[in-house]
Amino acid sequence: MITTFVQAQIIVSPNASITSIQAGIDQAAAGDTVVVYAGTYQENNIEITKPLVLMGIDRPVIDGNNEGTILVIRADSITVQGFEFRNTGRSYIRDYAAILIDQASDFIVKENHLYNVFFGIYLAETDRGKVQNNRIESYDRREASSGNGIHLWYVRNPEIIGNRVEGMRDGIYLEFAENARIHGNISSKNNRYGLHYMFSNGGTYYDNTFRENGAGVAVMYSEDVDMKNNLFEHNWGPSSYGLLLKDMRQSNIEGNRFYKNTVAIYSESSTNIQIKRNQIEQNGWAVNIKSSSARNYFTENNFIENSFDVRTDSPRNNNLFEGNYWSNYEGYDLDRNGTGDVPYRPVSLFSVIIEKQPESLILMRSMFIRLLDTAERIMPVLTPKTLYDEQPKMHRIQ
Repeated sequence: MITTFVQAQIIVSPNASITSIQAGIDQAAAGDTVVVYAGTYQENNIEITKPLVLMGIDRPVIDGNNEGTILVIRADSITVQGFEFRNTGRSYIRDYAAILIDQASDFIVKENHLYNVFFGIYLAETDRGKVQNNRIESYDRREASSGNGIHLWYVRNPEIIGNRVEGMRDGIYLEFAENARIHGNISSKNNRYGLHYMFSNGGTYYDNTFRENGAGVAVMYSEDVDMKNNLFEHNWGPSSYGLLLKDMRQSNIEGNRFYKNTVAIYSESSTNIQIKRNQIEQNGWAVNIKSSSARNYFTENNFIENSFDVRTDSPRNNNLFEGNYWSNYEGYDLDRNGTGDVPYRPVSLFSVIIEKQPESLILMRSMFIRLLDTAERIMPVLTPKTLYDEQPKMHRIQ
């Protein structure tokens, strides 16, 4: 049996017979469009339990009066577009959100603005939802009392595309998400991470910008994640990273730019990661890779003017560095084939000294330290003997 909907428009306006958004939704039939005209609507806990389109004209404001969640979606095939959401409730025990999508599929939330919210857009147990071209801003600088901009929990096949998130706890947070597509977002000035990715397999994130967050991106306890053409920049602080990898497996990191982060790439207990053709430029540490990480492959990356290229806590190397360009390489190429004739050892003696005696950082540019590093590279004693790039490129890889 095929069910068909007779589509109609329900008009909500401060000057119309229906002045409440919830009243307009209640009067609508499945498949209708509820058109809401400009104005400020003091409402919260608005609930949609049937398929329909909720369309804002000239960006009407829904003000939650700092109480609870503003809009709750509990049906499939719903579109919400063109609104401004303000002033959710805040709580230490409840996840109040501007928009909560609960156990729904095939929904679209796009082109909305969210300001002064606890959580922004919250997806729980959803499938095939799209969150696109929304702007989310909130500026509670305390991590404990701020929520996530776009929060995904137990979701399948979500598309998070073209959103701007600023000033939240985590810009985008995923937990138990399958096959997520995170593309073209800008996540900046968040208290913790620009993107926090946990227990989520098979996802892709391309063409995103993660700027000036407490830390750029954390990808944890996941596998088969594809990370391409993202920008990680100015994620700077005492414990800040461009990209943190923890317990990751079988993933790909390619074509990204890491610019002026405290640590560009941090890896712990991660295996079989391909790190290829990335621009790693002017960071404190380009790579900090722990001994628990193994069988990771760094190739065709440009390491340019980083304070330190590689840091590790192991005297042995369980990873492969091959065919990268290192701006600190001082070798030669007598046969003119574009590859250095002597290996490059990216772990400097001074980085080992700093790890044990941080106060020695004041000597970083001294001639004495340069002499020590040169001697250590010729005859390694304290740095890993097997951590080297046997085919360093003489010119920046295009």
